[in-house]
Amino acid sequence: MHAPAGNPARTRSHVQEDAIGTPPDRPTLVPAERYYSPAFAALEVKRMWPKVWQLACMVDHVAEPGDYFEYRCGPYGVLIVRGDDGVLRAFQNACRHRGNSVCVGSGSGLRELKCGYHGWTWDLAGTLKRVPNRKGFGSLQLSDFPLVPVRVDSWEGLVFVNLDPEAMPLLEYLEAVPDDIAWCRLRDFRCYATLTVEVEANWKTIADGYSETYHIQTLHPELLRCVDDIHAPQRIWGHTGKSDQPYGVQSPRFDGALSDEEVWDAYVYTQGALMGAPEGTPFPADERRPGQTVQDLIAAHTRAFAATRGVDLEWADTDRITRLHQYNVFPNMTLLANADHLTVMCSRPGPDPDHGELVMFLMTRMPPGASRAKPTDVRVTAGEAEPGVVLSQDIRVLAGLQRGMHQPGFTHLVLSGEERRVINTHRNLERYLDLPQSERMSGAPIDPPQT
Repeated sequence: MHAPAGNPARTRSHVQEDAIGTPPDRPTLVPAERYYSPAFAALEVKRMWPKVWQLACMVDHVAEPGDYFEYRCGPYGVLIVRGDDGVLRAFQNACRHRGNSVCVGSGSGLRELKCGYHGWTWDLAGTLKRVPNRKGFGSLQLSDFPLVPVRVDSWEGLVFVNLDPEAMPLLEYLEAVPDDIAWCRLRDFRCYATLTVEVEANWKTIADGYSETYHIQTLHPELLRCVDDIHAPQRIWGHTGKSDQPYGVQSPRFDGALSDEEVWDAYVYTQGALMGAPEGTPFPADERRPGQTVQDLIAAHTRAFAATRGVDLEWADTDRITRLHQYNVFPNMTLLANADHLTVMCSRPGPDPDHGELVMFLMTRMPPGASRAKPTDVRVTAGEAEPGVVLSQDIRVLAGLQRGMHQPGFTHLVLSGEERRVINTHRNLERYLDLPQSERMSGAPIDPPQT
């Protein structure tokens, strides 16, 4: 059954809601040292990273028995394995003998999990089967040394792990997100590649860039010409938050000065690939029917491009196709979606607080019954990364942001109501790290989590 066209829940007042919401009495101040302090990073490693659900890979990475994927986050390593029985399992990636990583990277065809150091061997369910020279250990019971299990679950083709055996279920952790985005049918998307970009910035510096629209007017001048960055309503649920923005319209900051052709050209330049339009594709004035907007033309071209892949988008109206819904999931995940677009991004800690990784899961919607394949995993440096005009601009600003955090006169980030999703990240951090009041944010609370 097709999802309903349009968005009945969207009212005119909601559309006109701006990104700031109710202005706070004063800005929120966040200590800058959170972004570079080794002690703070160590506290995150101890109290936060082992307690949260983290996106690790796609189901297609581990679709068949014997498939495996190693997920790393800071010092932690998780081995995700599809068992002979078809069950997806995850384990701490440490041999029970001396701690060596049992498997690294990803691959297929495993029949057992064998440590390459001394040969201790487990089956794909994590049960210890063989110990070379076992008599040297005296009375050693194999059943006493299984691989240590890790919570693992999937949602819409995304595989998540949590090192906390007492963690809440994944769907509970995701709060309102699954129901809010259900209309988009994320299960029809396939991840064809992941791109990991090594950057000189803290994982929070990376994540903050995908948690607010305030920077669009300056950092993304090309994008500003084809997106309403002002009327981008936001919600905070708890671990999660959301904003949505209409594309294919000029920012109200232009006060209507741009022509329809200029808006079209900006959309083609920044994201024409979404409708199969190469750079320089002219404005289709001859196709335009009375009353059609630039958004309507973009939606029509997007439907036609989808049809060439066997994808039917007739169920999606213009708003479904041109409004980008952005979800933030604490601590480090952002999901961007509309009727024919899905990109998921994660930021992860690097070897020290001044380094991190941006991981992009690149997707395309496929027709029902389309074949599945393992995504291609690519790793590049920030200087090598060219994921498009807008994302490249986001990446190139990160190193300068991180350096600025270290300056002795820069003691606090000064955040506005428009940056409420950044504030929510720190609200959750403070809760997981159990920070004393003297080390917490100051300023007026913005959008306390909804229950």
